[in-house]
Amino acid sequence: MNNTDYILTKVREAFRMAFDIDPQSISMETTASDISVWDSVGHLSLGSSLEEVFGISLDVDDLMEMESVREIVRVITPKITEMV
Repeated sequence: MNNTDYILTKVREAFRMAFDIDPQSISMETTASDISVWDSVGHLSLGSSLEEVFGISLDVDDLMEMESVREIVRVITPKITEMV
């Protein structure tokens, strides 16, 4: 499993926690417009779930960039590689 696959697996877990949806329905191409509960309140819940799953802290700028799974992976990747 490469780093992106690992991160995507953890991101899917965060989506399951935040939105109670099938993690396998989440792909790198998933955007906020694809998931009806991914609204402004849902975005905060997702951010909290991502912080919990990865053991990281996200700031407001990070959250504002996370409009798609691809962007979530892009923002999280350097944060977890700093921890290793």
